[in-house]
Amino acid sequence: MLQIAFSPEYRLRLPEGHRFPMLKYELIYEQLLYEGTCSEANFFHPAPVDDHWVLGVHTAEYVHQLKTRTIDPAMMRRIGFPLTAELIHREWIITQGTIDCTRKARQDGVAMNVAGGTHHAFPDRGEGFCMLNDVGVAAHYLLETGQSKRILVIDLDVHQGNGTAVMFQQEPRVFTFSMHGKDNYPLKKEQSDLDIELATGTADEVYLNTLYDTLPGLIRREAPDFLFFVSGVDILGSDRLGKMSVSREGCLQRDTFVFEQARKYDLPITVSMGGGYSPRLVDIVEAHCNTFRVANSLYF
Repeated sequence: MLQIAFSPEYRLRLPEGHRFPMLKYELIYEQLLYEGTCSEANFFHPAPVDDHWVLGVHTAEYVHQLKTRTIDPAMMRRIGFPLTAELIHREWIITQGTIDCTRKARQDGVAMNVAGGTHHAFPDRGEGFCMLNDVGVAAHYLLETGQSKRILVIDLDVHQGNGTAVMFQQEPRVFTFSMHGKDNYPLKKEQSDLDIELATGTADEVYLNTLYDTLPGLIRREAPDFLFFVSGVDILGSDRLGKMSVSREGCLQRDTFVFEQARKYDLPITVSMGGGYSPRLVDIVEAHCNTFRVANSLYF
């Protein structure tokens, strides 16, 4: 059975003007239930992550500033959310959700978080709607508990996983792969272990062939024992921030290929949703739900 992290706290309501990035999480959950892809039994509700694991990749000063809501105004503008106790609590729950998914993926092959993919969170700061780096914390958890020796992060959000790149630049056990828009945020790119920059307007054929030509060889060469997949749907041509021209079907083919490679090499995979900013919520929700649908059909 596909196991999915989702909590009532994912439904956090923000002031008008900040609702849009949050609303999709609730709608993904409701759509999967409505159509019958999932039942309530598929969803589990994480508790907040222990600070011990957060402090493995984030600085003590930054964590203290988050928990006491003393982040300076300039950083809050870069993050893009108003800082509230509810928002901080939500970040801790989402991060534990990704940790929990690693355990469930080791049992079942795959597990998914309705939220997460907060790859713009650096060790000492946040930006771009990201405060804690859920994949970073979960990767550290796997390494420190001895459950993994070699991790591959497959980041296919349209924006570079800059925070994740910096977080693991000195950690040889984590290989960071980011395939993203060349002319997109962040303007200053960091150095992942492998960065592939795609031109504005890249459509299905070039996007998919680039992935097909890269991922299998990368898995063979790096020989990971665990995969993280940031499955942002901001690669869609409809996305107002993405600058790409990938169709919904192309996005589905991308997800299918990643899961097929995980199965081919018998690698557990944990999926975090990443970004999606199309003007019509239905475009975002359908593309994200496709990720769950294909995982459910391939594994279960």
